[in-house]
Amino acid sequence: MPSPRTSSRPTSVWAPVAALTLLAVTALAACSPGPAGGGTNQPGGDQGGGALVVGVTSDPDTLFPWKATQFQAINVVQNLYSTLTELDTNLEVVPGLAEEWQTAPDGTSITFQLRDGIKFADGSELDSADVKASLTRIQDEKTAAVAAATLASVTGIEAPDPGTVTLELSAPDAGLLSGLASINLAIISTEDSEQSLTTKANGSGPFTLGERVPSESLTLQANPGYWGTAPKIDSAEFRVIPDEASIVSALQSGNVQLAVFDDPLVAKTAESGDVSLIKTPQLSYHALQLNARRKPLDNKFVRLAIQCAIDRQAVLDTAAMSEGEVTGPITSPAYKSDPNARPCPQRDLAKAKDYLAQAGHPDGLTIKTIVSQGEYATSVAEAQAVAAQLAEAGITLTIEPMEIGTFVDRWVAADFDTAIALNGGRPDPDGMYGRYFTSTGNLNKVAGFASPELDALFAEGRVSQDEAKRKQLYADVSRQLEDNAVWIWLFTSFSYTATTGDVGGFTPMANGSMQSLRDVTLK
Repeated sequence: MPSPRTSSRPTSVWAPVAALTLLAVTALAACSPGPAGGGTNQPGGDQGGGALVVGVTSDPDTLFPWKATQFQAINVVQNLYSTLTELDTNLEVVPGLAEEWQTAPDGTSITFQLRDGIKFADGSELDSADVKASLTRIQDEKTAAVAAATLASVTGIEAPDPGTVTLELSAPDAGLLSGLASINLAIISTEDSEQSLTTKANGSGPFTLGERVPSESLTLQANPGYWGTAPKIDSAEFRVIPDEASIVSALQSGNVQLAVFDDPLVAKTAESGDVSLIKTPQLSYHALQLNARRKPLDNKFVRLAIQCAIDRQAVLDTAAMSEGEVTGPITSPAYKSDPNARPCPQRDLAKAKDYLAQAGHPDGLTIKTIVSQGEYATSVAEAQAVAAQLAEAGITLTIEPMEIGTFVDRWVAADFDTAIALNGGRPDPDGMYGRYFTSTGNLNKVAGFASPELDALFAEGRVSQDEAKRKQLYADVSRQLEDNAVWIWLFTSFSYTATTGDVGGFTPMANGSMQSLRDVTLK
């Protein structure tokens, strides 16, 4: 059987991410993150334990991992549940519940060997039957799992013994091992259901669910039965504080010890006295999402008019103090899009008005956009900047601000003309966009666009093992998305991790993961 840290992982294509995370890793990594089996399974260990308080602006809208899309929900469930594979701080695939795996020579099957002695929080054992049942249910369209498309190539799942799972594939799938690391593909018990796990939890992660006071706090307790090295703290409380400025005050007074900000102006006020700040480039991207299945956005020329009327750098400058960079569709480091490869790389009002005339709207038009409040700090400022720019082209953008729970419900139902959104990026572009922009993708309803050309490109990109060819294929995907003005990709930004002096071991990641809570120490 191959070594779990050598031949069992695919050839690495994520080296560029190391440059992104170097600043964060060198500044905060007091101990090595990532999965590590065989450690002491006593919370606190030699580190003294302790209770960490994390300041957050919103309460998780669900604890069911297969449907978690809100960032705060993801941050919580990724510490309660486990996945077959994981990503390390360089976004390379490493073992998770599966300690090793073997890919067939023709690439059409992968056999995973599970770790021994894995238990759920309720004490029951996790084995291959749970893995098979979880992945099968995720594939079921009735489940409406948000990452179901990750398993598009999986045609069969076998569990020949309690420690072995084999995935049969329709064709080789270059992004599958990376995709299986998504917490949206967490393994749950065969005894559990969505109903039982929406407000409770029964995972195999480093923490278990402790006390929860809705809209106030949620506490995670160190899991003494965790299959990896046990957390070094006794608990982590996510304390809901409505705005980032108030979280800064809580940090400076010592009531909060860790927080992750997205507003650069607020973040800079946090760094003082005992509070340190780390700035980490993110794969997530800010975008104006267009629903091309709604009039007048079903007209390509209307979408192109919107694209040409927006100055992306000006939106970045206005909403995020220039903290970030203008982006194209794909932020995956090895496949990064050229942000200038689009019909209007720079703002062109004359062309925008010409597109509107071609669409039959020479006198302009009115559309709406939904915007979340509380999930990330720059959302309303982005919407206002975009609306002001569109107005100069004769396009009125009506802003509908709403709390994050309502936004997520509207977004998942594709109940919007446009949406100002911050979407998470992934290291592999198929995992990032296959669920959105293929006609069978489980989030294609949200994406609002599909085409035979995109279907073919994604299908070929998933199968190809040639990295140079994959790069060209995803460059073609990016061009299709931009030429059709499917969405308006604006910019990527940073996360700002603030910690008090007694916190060590937390490693910010380019994908926004908070998995290194298990490595945090308190002095």
